[in-house]
Amino acid sequence: MMNPNDPASPQIHNPKATPPKRTANPTTSQAPSVNMAEMPTVSQLQKRQPDHAPQKKPFQWQFLLPRYWGIWLGVAILLPLIYLPLRLQFKIGSWLGRVLYHLIKSRRQDTLTNLALAFPELEDEARAAMAKQVFVNAGVGVFESLCAWYRPDVFTRCVTVSGLQHVKNAQSLGKAVILLGIHATLLDLGGRLTTMFTPLDVVYRPQNNPLLDWFIFNARSRIYNDQISHRDMRHFATNVKNNHVVWITPDQDFGLKQGVMANFFGVPAATLTAPRRMAKLGNKSNPPAVLMLHFYRETPEVMPKGKRPHYHIIFSPVIDHYPSNDELADANRINQLLENHIRIDPTQYMWFHRRYKTQPNGVDYYANPRQT
Repeated sequence: MMNPNDPASPQIHNPKATPPKRTANPTTSQAPSVNMAEMPTVSQLQKRQPDHAPQKKPFQWQFLLPRYWGIWLGVAILLPLIYLPLRLQFKIGSWLGRVLYHLIKSRRQDTLTNLALAFPELEDEARAAMAKQVFVNAGVGVFESLCAWYRPDVFTRCVTVSGLQHVKNAQSLGKAVILLGIHATLLDLGGRLTTMFTPLDVVYRPQNNPLLDWFIFNARSRIYNDQISHRDMRHFATNVKNNHVVWITPDQDFGLKQGVMANFFGVPAATLTAPRRMAKLGNKSNPPAVLMLHFYRETPEVMPKGKRPHYHIIFSPVIDHYPSNDELADANRINQLLENHIRIDPTQYMWFHRRYKTQPNGVDYYANPRQT
């Protein structure tokens, strides 16, 4: 279990308070001085990890059909913007998030519903402010992801890490490592920064739109050693047997065919039991080590001229006695650990997913969405 005195344990945010503006990690000011000119870039640190042959999906000529032109237009508009200073990118991303908050009514309503369920003690006004910030962080996350894919070195000297020893200790024992995380708004940037410290495979859900799937899969091939479809358990088992570090995000509602109802922020939610099955794969005499992975931006998205964002990565201690013989207890335990990390800054979580859509009693929380 995570020890609150362990430096890898998160500091939990009190949801009754206004969501905090992140400040730089106080430990960074105590770090010894270093020659910044000699510090490796993000790309250089990632290249120190074992080499891999990037996976690529082939281009399909159907991607040139008119139904895909909107995506191509969006790419043509956004990609050149990643060469602006980060503070300007974040400003544009903030504006984009606010526009989407007002334009995408269904996602806004889903976000407000989720926040009402997860934070019932807050006033409607406070939850509305949180919801808007979720969209702002998602808009900023668009540029964080694009830079992670195509211009990662702008984040050099922008990250600190705690708990890395837990991964290294497991690897020294010849174990595969399974990292459990959340759908954060800076998802792919967090993955890119994590690969500075350890090679990483990722379990992903293919996009419904073929062009988006081609674009995102090939962009992520710049980051991850391997990408594993969430339906391809054989592929996953092979990588675990080869002692890879594999990252999965088991925090979405995929129904109860492969899940149980477990509490998530105090509300029953369909929760995948796949992590406990995955933890049983590989070497039976030396099973995988299961840890939590979390990353977040410590600084606000509004940056003064000359300032840079700062990110922190947390690797938890190995989750002991996992899996147990009780799949419901395991699901509740994992959800609680995920919740602890989300509470560091709840507005950096993708609350616009319908996390509570599966309810065995027939309740539909999203049938009468909240307005703001």
